[in-house]
Amino acid sequence: MYINETSTLYIILSYIFAVQIMLQGIFSRLFGKVKKPDDEFAEMSFMDHIDVLRKHLFRIALYIAIGMFVAFLNKDFLFNYIILGPLNENFPTYRIFCALSELTCIKPPKTEIFTRELSEALMIHLQASFFVGLFISSPLVIREIWEFVKPGLYEKERFATKGIVFILSFLFILGVLFGFFILAPFSMSFLASYNVSDLVKSSATLSSIIDIMIMFTFFTGLVFELPLAAYFLAKLGVVSGTFLRKYRRHAFLVLALVAAIITPPDVVSMIVVLIPLSLLYEVSILVADKTFPKELSTI
Repeated sequence: MYINETSTLYIILSYIFAVQIMLQGIFSRLFGKVKKPDDEFAEMSFMDHIDVLRKHLFRIALYIAIGMFVAFLNKDFLFNYIILGPLNENFPTYRIFCALSELTCIKPPKTEIFTRELSEALMIHLQASFFVGLFISSPLVIREIWEFVKPGLYEKERFATKGIVFILSFLFILGVLFGFFILAPFSMSFLASYNVSDLVKSSATLSSIIDIMIMFTFFTGLVFELPLAAYFLAKLGVVSGTFLRKYRRHAFLVLALVAAIITPPDVVSMIVVLIPLSLLYEVSILVADKTFPKELSTI
């Protein structure tokens, strides 16, 4: 997963352009209630759906823009404590593991960080601000997505998915924090200290660091949604708790492969990531047991 500066510029400019177009709408309609048919089961036209979607996208863009603006203004905190935090020996993770024992104590080596292009620092600043703004506004973004989907569900389905916004937000934030405080420090410390020869000087570009941080945080946040995926698959009768138990060993091998891919090639980092992934799988089994239709389980 690599995002170069040109792609970042296109993403940021496209996002700003989309926000600019949407801002041409009437602000009085922004937070107005969405018009719904009098009859609950009445069908909305295609243009009605487009109008509803536009309002939700407008709000999502506004939430992200506010979070991005706040992150952009706090440049020192953004880079010294978030983006470059895992490269600081005073990072909380290093202090906790060093307090446990000398065996678990790890500290990142001094790494020279540089930029290759004149505009790279600004592009990285915008890119980092965008993703931090997305993280800050993630509960509101998830809520807007759910508010768009919810009217198309039956009353029974709405009741079954009660609290889904909180669960989605909690699992995503938990995954991002796990990636930030556990996965990123172990990985960046290993990668920064790895050297093929004494003749080679260790250094890193600012863009490579931001790419690693995005991969280890947002990807992990999505992986932590595994129990919710099990909930919906079980609700549809596709996956049951019995099925997940039967293929537990196969799933463990897949999870071990995932942990090996997203971590440095050392056993400690792999185990640190594999443990929560395995726990998430066990939670998914319990969720599937609770939600799988009983009439299908007897077949």
